[in-house]
Amino acid sequence: MRKLLALAVPALAMALLGCLVGQQSPGARAQEAASELNVNARFGRLEIATEHVAPKAKEQFMERRRAWGTKIRVADWEMAGVKLLQGSTDAEAFVRIAWYRIDQDDLRVTLIKQKWHDFKGSWKLVEETRQDGDIGLLGEPVVDVPPPTGARRAQFPTIKIGGQPPAEPSPPAEPTPSENP
Repeated sequence: MRKLLALAVPALAMALLGCLVGQQSPGARAQEAASELNVNARFGRLEIATEHVAPKAKEQFMERRRAWGTKIRVADWEMAGVKLLQGSTDAEAFVRIAWYRIDQDDLRVTLIKQKWHDFKGSWKLVEETRQDGDIGLLGEPVVDVPPPTGARRAQFPTIKIGGQPPAEPSPPAEPTPSENP
């Protein structure tokens, strides 16, 4: 009898827990799917991430992330918001991604708008666009413009206290009134 009771209590607890999980709101399920997709994409697990992508959008999803891990590193991501649209079968998720190009030092931030659809209880990504921020995260073509020659790279040059200030080119001298004819 004790053995039967020891097996029945955990089984009953799991059944009750399953009922609670099955009662998630559509918004909570959409947010969970978006989080799973983005965390797996961030860590390079694209095959797992594509489980949350609609079949028609998988090829574009993979193409947009082709450079991730080779030319682009994702430093961090955060869910900026999820909202339901049109009677709880469509949703929009906003994802802010901090990233950098491997050959550059600049940290960039891009806000992505993802459109989701509920396919009979399974939320899938159907479309995504860059909403704001830096270009290049989703495979957009980027033209690198070299800095002008002779220009200083620092916006705020270093000044050493107690030493000589850096030599600045002096402006051309204006003629004095006595030199004018």
